[in-house]
Amino acid sequence: MKKGAIFDMDGTLFDSEKIYQRAWLETVKDFGKDRGEELVKTVSGSSEANCRKMIHEFYPDVDVDKFFKQVVGTAVKVFNNDGVEMMPGVVEILKYFEENGVKMAVASSSRMDVITKNLANADITKYFSAIVSGEEVEHGKPAPDIFLKAAAKINLPVAECYVFEDSFNGIRGANAAGCAAVMIPDTAQPTEEIKKLCAAIYPSFVEALIAIKIAAQF
Repeated sequence: MKKGAIFDMDGTLFDSEKIYQRAWLETVKDFGKDRGEELVKTVSGSSEANCRKMIHEFYPDVDVDKFFKQVVGTAVKVFNNDGVEMMPGVVEILKYFEENGVKMAVASSSRMDVITKNLANADITKYFSAIVSGEEVEHGKPAPDIFLKAAAKINLPVAECYVFEDSFNGIRGANAAGCAAVMIPDTAQPTEEIKKLCAAIYPSFVEALIAIKIAAQF
């Protein structure tokens, strides 16, 4: 078992990726544009800077700031009204890692205030020694920067860290960082390219924890 575990947030710790995807698609429709599904796939797991860049590339005539603010505002409204649920097995794997001395961090493209609010509402802040947001790195996922920073914050070499991710961009970044990229698919199943970048793929944290416990016995 590795000494560190770095977790993505949206679509990994929390069932929030679907909400963001709907917000993107609604905004595309409101702005009278097309290629919404393609845009969603491109920005999934990306930093704010990369999302803004993609908006401009897809729709050069659009006010990027207005477009992005509407996406975030639409999603936040859902979070505030309905809350956001944790993914199955999250608490169990966090408790197991804590009991076995595994240091944990969150590495999310979301803003720091959004991350801390979600963790606090779910009462899981206590498990994490470090939090890194997309605001803190120059290059967001699929660049490795956020994972390198998270590993440094928990004082571990990247090779000693699992990274749990649901998005293609997250897996690409984790692999580029030299971490053990573990995919817990949410809205998209791994392609052949992504499978090659993963140390393991599990349908949920429930199965991931079972496999980690078995491996720890040998």
